[in-house]
Amino acid sequence: MEKALLVGRVIASLNRRGKQIAVIAADEAGRAGGAEEARGAERAEGAGEANQPALCIHLGMTGSVIHHQPPVPAADEKHAHVIWQLDSGHCVYFHDPRRFGGIWCFPRVTDLANGRWGALGEDALTISAATLHDRLQRTDRHLKAALLDQSVIAGLGNIYVDELLFNRELHPMMRASKLKMNQVQMLVDAMRDLLGRAIASGGSSLRNYVDADGQTGGFQFQHLVYGRSGQSCTRCERTLKSKTIAGRTTVYCAGCQKR
Repeated sequence: MEKALLVGRVIASLNRRGKQIAVIAADEAGRAGGAEEARGAERAEGAGEANQPALCIHLGMTGSVIHHQPPVPAADEKHAHVIWQLDSGHCVYFHDPRRFGGIWCFPRVTDLANGRWGALGEDALTISAATLHDRLQRTDRHLKAALLDQSVIAGLGNIYVDELLFNRELHPMMRASKLKMNQVQMLVDAMRDLLGRAIASGGSSLRNYVDADGQTGGFQFQHLVYGRSGQSCTRCERTLKSKTIAGRTTVYCAGCQKR
């Protein structure tokens, strides 16, 4: 089933929830209408694509889905774990050097929505301040740990949580439940802006990340705290500190981000 999931089919649409991508497949006859039907797995109920098979891809830390003319470049061949051949003669391959990502197959989009994606919180680009505030009120963990939890909010990783908390002058070790509603609203507004700028810059390429065309991102040149431990704060010039929170290296300014 897994190996034959996309064989003889076309890609009707691509959906996303947090850090995960869904490739929605359709029979050749469904090509014209498939992409016009429900775009998100959450809205797939009752739509034509709800019963179509879906491939879920989680890129992890170093994964990329790359479109290329065959053969796969020699530098990528060792870590090209899955390769799809297209009718055009091109190929698409899943490249993941550190193997933190993965691929899952679902007979229907609804199986994905109710299963793997059912455990995820709302997406960072669409979640409301009221919903996030409610989720944060339910946990007494450090704010950094809560925002990294994909069941609380889907789509934030270590880089962007550090940058976000610095932007809003929030200490990563403050208790998530202590945030007031107006603080969460400002957090959500800053999050939309931050992610929008990161997307426009092609993301952050620190080691292996490239986009579907094999191009590196440029947002790493705009990082204000992430990866800058021991350097001066761009606001107050204090030395940025580093601490491990929820198993992740966290960089912050003790002057700007008071606990």
